[in-house]
Amino acid sequence: MEAAVRQALHAAERGRQRFLADLRRFVAFPSVSADPRRIGQVRACASWLAELLAGVGLDEVEVAPSGGHPVVLAAWRRLPGAPTLLVYGHYDVQPEGPRAAWRSPPFEARLRGEHLYGRGASDDKGQLLAWVAALRAWTSSGGPPVNVVCLFDGEEEIGSPNLRPLLRRRRGGLAADAAAVSDTRMLGPTRPAIVYGLRGSIRAEVELQGPPTDLHSGTFGGAVHNPLQALAELVAGLHNSRGRVRVPGFYDRVRVAPASERAAMARDGPTDAELLRAAGVERAAGEPGWTLYERTTIRPALTVNAIAGGRPEPLGSAVIPAGARAVLEARLVPDQDPAEVERLLRRHLAASLPAGIRARVRVGTGSPPVLVDRHHPAVQAAELAYRRAFGAPAVLLRSGGTIAAVGMLADALDLPLVLMGFALPSDRLHAPNERAHLPTLARGVDTCVWFLAQLRSALSAASSRSSGLARPP
Repeated sequence: MEAAVRQALHAAERGRQRFLADLRRFVAFPSVSADPRRIGQVRACASWLAELLAGVGLDEVEVAPSGGHPVVLAAWRRLPGAPTLLVYGHYDVQPEGPRAAWRSPPFEARLRGEHLYGRGASDDKGQLLAWVAALRAWTSSGGPPVNVVCLFDGEEEIGSPNLRPLLRRRRGGLAADAAAVSDTRMLGPTRPAIVYGLRGSIRAEVELQGPPTDLHSGTFGGAVHNPLQALAELVAGLHNSRGRVRVPGFYDRVRVAPASERAAMARDGPTDAELLRAAGVERAAGEPGWTLYERTTIRPALTVNAIAGGRPEPLGSAVIPAGARAVLEARLVPDQDPAEVERLLRRHLAASLPAGIRARVRVGTGSPPVLVDRHHPAVQAAELAYRRAFGAPAVLLRSGGTIAAVGMLADALDLPLVLMGFALPSDRLHAPNERAHLPTLARGVDTCVWFLAQLRSALSAASSRSSGLARPP
């Protein structure tokens, strides 16, 4: 097996320039799933990706309808009796935001130094292509040591609303022994990380309505309730002066992390100073008694993502606006339930409204938090693969982010998971001037090459020890 791995690694090295060319072409598609004006571009991106997978040598390549944006499926199943790995990634991207904030056009990938700039370069097109490059390296060297199924989502950035029904419909064709997801961050270019926990989330749009139309503030100021002021007071009342969420019952089901896990997090995770530096701020905020890493991973949060009201003219207009709106987001930890938190939030908002103000609350589909079995053979295989490719051990981390599809893979397909990402804290995910660090992605390709070999050994050894793999409680 060692000789076969070396041959695949040489093939991967020879393919670096092709990888860069593929990534530049991939980034050129404005595959923004949240923008209905770009439906055609999302589909074009899916078709291009399917052609790429067919060219790599994968079988059963399909652009599968989902009820929304399509899912790209492919497989290499030429080893009867060998383990099967499902690889998940997503080809959709976040909106680019203000064009003026970008140094170069967001969908024209530009190479500057060791970084490739463009929307999706890191999240998640670069990481997805690391797997494609690793599979190309193996197929050009005789074939991977395990069977592989690829599932590339076109709606991850909007919560994968159509993925669960597709997983259930295609359950037989997506059967696997484990799933690998590369959509997370490392600590640094030489500090690989495996994520074992993700926070869940719910997002709510709160719209307040007061008078039936905008009113002159001179005529009616001080006489009627102002929806914008009511919204500001409501938002200000979501937290107490110490940073704790004031929604009654919000913390009731929060699982307290054991002291041993907190000690490991303090040893292996980012420091307060590192997180502040990554955020570009000097002072912290939030719930007292916890490090910043703990606040963003093992503790829940309630944030304000947007707030709007009034008119945008310079210095405003002399009006009391008829309405105002805000977008709130709750990040959830075990054992919080999205549906229960939604009920608590609705009850709190209703109780906080002043007389004369009406509210409408719209809540999207919630995603539950996820915990991965850190002792599963697939995770152990990933640890060995990172060590081989990066020359350093991978630390086990929690993430404060949410990947709705991860929970769906575990639930609908009953799959053990390994979250092995290649993004960096400096990649500016979801922000202007997103970028990917090409040397890190190159080592990511090598990690995927090694992982396919290590996975076969790890799963085969586990199978010989037990008739069934242990799942986390």
